[in-house]
Amino acid sequence: MGTRYSSLEELRRKKALLKKEVAEMEDLLTFENAKESLSVMTKGFTDPFLKEETELDGEIKVSLDTEKIVKELSNSVKDHFLNKNAIFSLAKSGAGINVMENALKMGAVALVGNYAKKNLYGSGWKKKLIGVALIYLAPIALRFVREKLEQYEKNKATSSMEQLI
Repeated sequence: MGTRYSSLEELRRKKALLKKEVAEMEDLLTFENAKESLSVMTKGFTDPFLKEETELDGEIKVSLDTEKIVKELSNSVKDHFLNKNAIFSLAKSGAGINVMENALKMGAVALVGNYAKKNLYGSGWKKKLIGVALIYLAPIALRFVREKLEQYEKNKATSSMEQLI
């Protein structure tokens, strides 16, 4: 320890900085600002699709901005309908797949988020435990499943290439 810090004051400053960082992270994860917390958890994916509304009693409520979702979806569909084979190109194109993936992701986030919120505000401790598990464990489980599926697809593609050779 003597080699890393030259004085006790420096160590105290480092400790204060670390406490401040931990407090900021705790603020994000406690859903005091739900939009910012979701932004961090989804790595900015939900930012353009969420809006904050202030209710009459002063409570800030986060909701889906359906106008932006519909506008993005309609712009993508409109661009693809200008082609001859619009339906086939939409289904086969990367943009069409991305639009569908984004819509499914947003639906899943909204569904799980609403269910978790409902359970967190529930009266029983079991429901609260389910809500906390959904918030903290569901993203980890989804990442794990996605990695396994990608690994499976990679192995399957490799084995089919080996069979061709």
